[in-house]
Amino acid sequence: MNYVIIGNSVAAVGAIRGIRTIDTTGNITVISRESHTAYGRPLISYLLGGTVTEKRMAYLPEGFYEQHRVNLLLNSEAVAVDPAKKQIKLASGDSIPFDRLLIATGGDPFVPPIEGLAGKEQVFTFTTWDDAAKLKGLAADIDRVVVIGGGLIGLKAAEGLHQLGKRITIIELADRILSAAFDRTAGRIVAKKMKANGIDVITEDTVVKVEGEGVGITGVTLKSGDFVPCDTVVVAIGVRPAAGFLKGSKVEINRGIVVNDAMETSVKGIFAAGDVTEARDFFSASKNPMPIWPDAYIQGDIAGVTMAGGTKSYDGGLAMNSIELFKVPTISMGITNPAEPKEYEILTWLDQESYQYRKVVLQGNIVVGAVLVGNVERAGIFAGLIREKVDTTQFRDKLLAPDFGFIHLTREIRDALFAPVGKVA
Repeated sequence: MNYVIIGNSVAAVGAIRGIRTIDTTGNITVISRESHTAYGRPLISYLLGGTVTEKRMAYLPEGFYEQHRVNLLLNSEAVAVDPAKKQIKLASGDSIPFDRLLIATGGDPFVPPIEGLAGKEQVFTFTTWDDAAKLKGLAADIDRVVVIGGGLIGLKAAEGLHQLGKRITIIELADRILSAAFDRTAGRIVAKKMKANGIDVITEDTVVKVEGEGVGITGVTLKSGDFVPCDTVVVAIGVRPAAGFLKGSKVEINRGIVVNDAMETSVKGIFAAGDVTEARDFFSASKNPMPIWPDAYIQGDIAGVTMAGGTKSYDGGLAMNSIELFKVPTISMGITNPAEPKEYEILTWLDQESYQYRKVVLQGNIVVGAVLVGNVERAGIFAGLIREKVDTTQFRDKLLAPDFGFIHLTREIRDALFAPVGKVA
């Protein structure tokens, strides 16, 4: 069997391991447009700030690709897929045949058509190792930075630049930072911490023009009419599934590549996993993109097992976001901002001075969402309670307690929380 994986992040790693649990002899080829072996993408802000070295970026054991007999093609970009001929065309002009194909290309940063942005030299995105390295290499030429976007990517870029001593302003269109993943209170706490460290945060506004002559930047003009001086712009509005090379392949793409619970696409023999996909949501069963690091690994593992002839099924993605800023850890999971609040009960506890916050969202006696700021040690328990739909009647009065943990759960519940995430048929 000839397996080909396009992309080399965490979903690919899960797939390689999944394939090898079933098929120990088949050929595995991994195509990556990056020049690095698989690395921890959440670490790129620390690489930028200098708190993590390049040697610590890799998260796989040395010899992983050799041990799993993987033919790794770095600096190689897939530009087309022909399902009929079962071939992948590379930018180099070469073609690679496949029997089973996994698309694990992740997301590409979205750069909006802002007036004056095109042609400027010091405009960056921030999603890869090379993005961080490029920013770090030009650090001596950077003084003031505007980060467009107050989500996870934008805040980590801001933190890394702050560690280099740069002056930073974050511009966010929503009424708070982290609006997509966290609630208003958590957003305010994080904004307070950012401001305490000298980072300016402007909300409910957006950049409409990048000012400056030629390739240089002097600042940005906001929709409100305000002008923010800067010499560098980091665009961190979000990502889009990197699936443009599938045009004409008949692989169904909506907001991402649509897959079933075996991670197979609309074309037999072609699978997808990770940020590029649109898979089943844990709560609604509708198909949604789920750009979550652990979820990508789970999807990759399921795809790998299925590609190799095994049977494994996806339980649905649980929205989960984690970020630590200036030593304040935060995690959100599940339904954190219910569209119909009357259907839910919301429990909260707040100590704003110490940057501590806890929110638990209940539907009946079932936990369906949680936000933890400052103390996230029990996050795994909350994720388990959500996934296993555990009845919390016996301990719901303890959910907000700082010491809430396994001691409050019955033996049966503890066993359930340690059950495998992917169910084997």
